[in-house]
Amino acid sequence: MIKATLRLLTLLALLLPGLAASAQTFETPARAAWVFDQTTGTVLLSKNADTPLPPASMSKLMTLYMTFEAIADGRLSADQELPVSQHAASYGGSSMFLDTTDRVRVEDLLRGVIVLSGNDASAVLAEALSPDGTEAGFAEFMTERAHQMGMTNSHFENSNGWPAAGHVMSAHDLGVLADHIITDYPTFYPIFAEQEFPFDGRVPSNSQNRNPILGLGIGADGLKTGHTTDAGYGLVGSAKQGDRRIIFVLMGLDSTAARREEGERIVNWAFRQFAEREIGEAGTRIAEAEVWMGQQDTVGLALPEDTVLLLPVMSQEDLDAEVVYSGPVEAPIAAGDTLAELVVSRDGLPETRLPLVAETDVARGGFMPRVRVAAHVLIDRFGPEGASLPQLVPAAPEGAVQDDPAPEDAATDAEDA
Repeated sequence: MIKATLRLLTLLALLLPGLAASAQTFETPARAAWVFDQTTGTVLLSKNADTPLPPASMSKLMTLYMTFEAIADGRLSADQELPVSQHAASYGGSSMFLDTTDRVRVEDLLRGVIVLSGNDASAVLAEALSPDGTEAGFAEFMTERAHQMGMTNSHFENSNGWPAAGHVMSAHDLGVLADHIITDYPTFYPIFAEQEFPFDGRVPSNSQNRNPILGLGIGADGLKTGHTTDAGYGLVGSAKQGDRRIIFVLMGLDSTAARREEGERIVNWAFRQFAEREIGEAGTRIAEAEVWMGQQDTVGLALPEDTVLLLPVMSQEDLDAEVVYSGPVEAPIAAGDTLAELVVSRDGLPETRLPLVAETDVARGGFMPRVRVAAHVLIDRFGPEGASLPQLVPAAPEGAVQDDPAPEDAATDAEDA
């Protein structure tokens, strides 16, 4: 592995004038937190983010995601009416106040979960999608699907986050889930921004979205709150300003006021303390890699696409950048082959690894380039005296007719001529 620490600071300084490499650390009283810039794929904050904790109603996001999947593949339709079981109707807490005489449209149940945080609505959807028709069976299905999606710190005992031993999610998993909802189901995502759902008017006092940062003018448009005694107050949120979108998770706060204040504060921090800057356009040469057995000794390493980094706006420190590749790279090489990574480190943020590709084709070398390479290897191995080693002459193929050597006197005559 060649680790070419090329000190690309000069290049980056030219591309990124006026920016620095460190941001003020965000301190939060939340038990766990995770902040993600979805636009650039940058994790801005991670506090106890992989610790499994009670998620309360934020776990309903998994029920919603799996319902979106079922609608997308035709197992459910948005206007289909579902029955309400005694089990679903028996849930207390946040509720649509359903009873067993109701048959409720899937679209209404989605709003009942998203806007009203209905435990009963979540259970109705779960029973409809469960392999065995029970909420417990659906919870097993949820856990399996979560693990398939990479959310390995999640385990579900029910569909809605009702307190139960072993029902846990991590802040990171909740953020990954929110990212999937926004990316995979953009037609459903606008429901998360709805601030009111009166259903059929049966409980007028229970019609408002519990998300405290909607309507604050900061670009917030989702996703879900949660609260139990064990879980504390939590919020999975997202906001978009301009072309940037951030996703954040807060878990284990001690009051609704703290949840509202931390939610707004973390959105403002993410958008005001970081800015996007272009590293380079597609094809920008960043460095060169050594080539083995090629018709040329090096190949340019270039950005494969227009590349943007999210960088802090306040610091006195420089960026640290290096190119890393396994080399020398053996020919033949095709233009566009991924050969290296540009590793950019910013104080207080995870390193970013960007692919670098071959700028041009490099054909495999013919006879003389191979001889030169072999000579370099021998000299490197044996030192300068390697120059006195016998001349490298390729062996003739077996059975081939070889020219007779020139007579000694002919060689002498040629030298004297």
